Amino acid sequence: MTTFDTLSSYERQRELARLLERAGRLSVVQICEQFSISEATARRDLEALSEQGLVQRVHGGAILVRQAAPEEPILSRSHEQENEKERIGRAAAALIQDGETVFLGSGTTVLQVAQHLVTRNITVITNSLPVINLMSEKENISLIALGGMLRDSELSFIGHITEQALSEVRADRVVIGIRAISLEQGLTNDYLPETLTDRAILKAGRETIIVADHTKCGVMSTAFLAPLTSMHTLVTDIETDTEFIESLRTQGIEVIVA
Repeated sequence: MTTFDTLSSYERQRELARLLERAGRLSVVQICEQFSISEATARRDLEALSEQGLVQRVHGGAILVRQAAPEEPILSRSHEQENEKERIGRAAAALIQDGETVFLGSGTTVLQVAQHLVTRNITVITNSLPVINLMSEKENISLIALGGMLRDSELSFIGHITEQALSEVRADRVVIGIRAISLEQGLTNDYLPETLTDRAILKAGRETIIVADHTKCGVMSTAFLAPLTSMHTLVTDIETDTEFIESLRTQGIEVIVA
């Protein structure tokens, strides 16, 4: 059996990270027994790993932070978590009131929201080409389409021109998808050039609604977008970890499980 009592704190934390990769979750008690250390030392090690974005602290221990896989093009992932996305889309659409102005971002989950809004009397602002195509002939919807550089894989407009247009509009609510949500690292995406556009989108509304299925929760991607507190409401599905949900709620974020 491997002994760890002669390891430095750095070496012990590296070994702890490797153990978490294999186990997925460890309690403070298990860490104390494994490394023959005090609870205070175990908690300091977990805090150090949490600050590096490697683990997520949960009650009594920690779980491994999973890295979000690179996102496939929008047309390739249209059937991923299809049932979950439909339920999320319906629940998020129910938050929108007639007469409101709503910004709809890109992605397959937001497109499901749009599908449930086509009969409503609202104003829609969007940088999503699929949303533009869906709503362009709806007489009950006032559509404001933002131009810019087309991101082929996402069929969305991004970049300086889009951001300039965003500075000129305001919405009651912003509804966007996200690549990853981490309790420690906040909202992250996997495409760096889109980050500034996404930040401009977040500033365009008085309320931000994030729509994300369980595969996006408790994971981290490469590009930091915004802290968790920039999100007012998360609409997710029943497969999302309950501890993750409760942690968001304790921070004042409304979580709707569809």
